[in-house]
Amino acid sequence: MSRKMLQFTHLHQRQPDKRGAAERRKDFGEISTAFGVPQAGEQASRCEQCGIPFCSIHCPLGNNVPDWLMLVAQDRLEEAYAVSSSTNTFPEICGRICPQDRLCEGNCVLEQSLHGNVTIGAVEKHITETAFTEGWVRPVLPGAESGRSVGIVGGGPAGLAAAEALRRKGHAVTVYDRHDRMGGLLIYGIPGFKLEKDVVERRIRLLAESGVRFETGVEIGGTVTFAELRRRHDAVLIATGVYKAKPLGIAGSELPGVHAALDYLIAQNRRDLGETVAELNAAGKNVVVIGGGDTAMDCVRTAIRQGARSVKCLYRRDRANMPGSKREVAHAEEEGVEFVWMAAPEAIAGKDKAEGVKAVRMHLGMADASGRQSPVAIEGSGFTLASDMVIAALGFDPEDVPALFAEPGLKVSKWSTVETDVALMTSLDGVFAAGDIVRGASLVVWAIKDGRDAAESIHRYVSAKSAQAAE
Repeated sequence: MSRKMLQFTHLHQRQPDKRGAAERRKDFGEISTAFGVPQAGEQASRCEQCGIPFCSIHCPLGNNVPDWLMLVAQDRLEEAYAVSSSTNTFPEICGRICPQDRLCEGNCVLEQSLHGNVTIGAVEKHITETAFTEGWVRPVLPGAESGRSVGIVGGGPAGLAAAEALRRKGHAVTVYDRHDRMGGLLIYGIPGFKLEKDVVERRIRLLAESGVRFETGVEIGGTVTFAELRRRHDAVLIATGVYKAKPLGIAGSELPGVHAALDYLIAQNRRDLGETVAELNAAGKNVVVIGGGDTAMDCVRTAIRQGARSVKCLYRRDRANMPGSKREVAHAEEEGVEFVWMAAPEAIAGKDKAEGVKAVRMHLGMADASGRQSPVAIEGSGFTLASDMVIAALGFDPEDVPALFAEPGLKVSKWSTVETDVALMTSLDGVFAAGDIVRGASLVVWAIKDGRDAAESIHRYVSAKSAQAAE
């Protein structure tokens, strides 16, 4: 049925139903059920069809959100998928893991007018899952082959988005990754309760059917030299992401029982993929996660599902200043996580292994350069949280890519991110970079945008080389 738009005056916002906390604590399946056709159409019809669509403006990909909401309201789902996928390589992934409350939904005019935002992420997921079910999602098959080849280092969201865009242009594409599977953090870093692995693997199979070649277990600078990679291809894209954990920088952080967040999450994701992984299990332990971002939320919610005795999240600011998604915080609280706000770690207690986290209470002082109030320790307020498993989730830094690749000519910033020009070309001719390795640890949706932008620049570069060769 075709629905009129602007139905927010009598239709209340409705999110997809969530499984109960007691049930979802027992497994790593996604916590929300999908919208049915009537619910998706009704929620889409709430859209105000703004003249200035702030939802699109605040989407890194510039998704044409009002357009595909209108098409969903009119039950024109195939057209809605065409519009959605025209700007987003992986709408089924963004619909699940984007922090919509900080991006499109958080800037929806209805949210600002207290009517409750349109549930954009849930509708996006509905569109794409319907498209897969109906067979509307097909491999990219270029009209003609260009005769040019591109090598991509890194099989995460930036690399895969670039691969799809370049294959669409007819270029031969090979993606290299040091892990045994493609997907990067989509596979290894994000827990199944946010993004089930078969969703990612389904998209990778489509890319393979499009002709993208995947080579796993390849260490650039080891298995293959960077110089050899450049000889193989007309252009190279570095899309390695950032994996090096930021250090705790406190006494006792090297004790057994103190773990980096990504190591912990990778272990569980490997279990979800069917591997036998004995280490890094929180079952029966008192867990303290240090940090306040989305990775910290992934860790605390993983520990709950592993059967931890207790799970606490230690964060030095208050709830309002937490960088992680408010929805993720709410989900964690529902599942039994305890938040220790306004407290910072001073040391890890213990002699031979971690036995607790020594912390101090904080108050918020003057604003820093970013405008956020800086946390200041309250003298004499120290306390200890008993813990035999401590997880550091303070974010990620880039690895030393020039050293890893044995390529000293590759310029990096003072933060070790790879430097590029406006076309995303590095200091080396024909070598481009995109995603977190350029911008620092960020969101998947930004990595997708960067990968697509890099693909456009690479296409122009190799096309110019073809034109020069033909002269």
